[in-house]
Amino acid sequence: MLQLLGKSPSINVRKVLWLCAEMELPYTQQEWGTGFQSTDTADFRALNPNAMVPVIRDGDFVLWESNAICRYLAAQHGRTDLLPTAPQPRALVEQWMDWQATELNNAWRYTFMALVRHSPAHTDPAAIAASTQSWNLHMQILEGQLQKTGAYVTGADFTLADIVLGLATHRWCMAPIERPELPAVHAYYDRLSLRPGFRLHGRNGTP
Repeated sequence: MLQLLGKSPSINVRKVLWLCAEMELPYTQQEWGTGFQSTDTADFRALNPNAMVPVIRDGDFVLWESNAICRYLAAQHGRTDLLPTAPQPRALVEQWMDWQATELNNAWRYTFMALVRHSPAHTDPAAIAASTQSWNLHMQILEGQLQKTGAYVTGADFTLADIVLGLATHRWCMAPIERPELPAVHAYYDRLSLRPGFRLHGRNGTP
């Protein structure tokens, strides 16, 4: 059976948890990370030298990086609805997944660490303001894409791109920041909230 190593509160672990719910894929989970078992050990670093979660074990196969794990599981179980096999639609799904992991994540990181995690290393007001502005600008990019599709990130159908960006959208909606009105993003959030897996793992169990 698939083994998932990582604490449930982690946004990256929740990508995998939500995907498993969508796929009705059985797994066992071990809680690793801050507040749980420490990842800063030789045994864990042998699985992931970055000492970060999530990590999966699928038999003898070990994989880390949450987006790579999502791609692997969808491909391994033939879920072409979530990750198409045709080059162009697959590339669009992966494009938006990569955008989430690089551009969008880098935009919100300072603000999130300052205002949600209350990190003593993230207290510069100018840096918070710049990060918040960048976060909102990136969400406006998502708004434009959702206005084009009218449904999900890459079109009419739910894909892996919606798992990673759905979690990011929840984080933006819940952050204690001033947000522009983005009607397509809010409609998207409501659409995702109809999915039991998102309500459980994307919205932290809130209705």
